[in-house]
Amino acid sequence: MRALDLITQILLIVGGLNWLLVGAFRFDLVAALFGGQDSPLSRLVYIVVGLCAIWQIIRLPARLDRSPVIARVDRP
Repeated sequence: MRALDLITQILLIVGGLNWLLVGAFRFDLVAALFGGQDSPLSRLVYIVVGLCAIWQIIRLPARLDRSPVIARVDRP
C-alpha cells in the first residue's frame, strides 16, 4: 500500500502543477506533451490522475486515524 500511496501522491503533485500552469499561464503541459487535450494519451493521463485523487480520498480516513495526537499542556 505504501508504494501505491507514494505513486498516487506523486501523480497528484504532477497534476496539481499542471493545473497551476493552466491557471497561471493558460498552458496545459499534459496536452502539449501528448498531442492536445482530446488525444487518447492525454485523456488517459487525466483519467489516471483523477483515479489517484479518488484513491487518496478513500485512504484519507485511515491516514487521519493514524495521525499522532499532540497533547495540549496547560501551564499554570
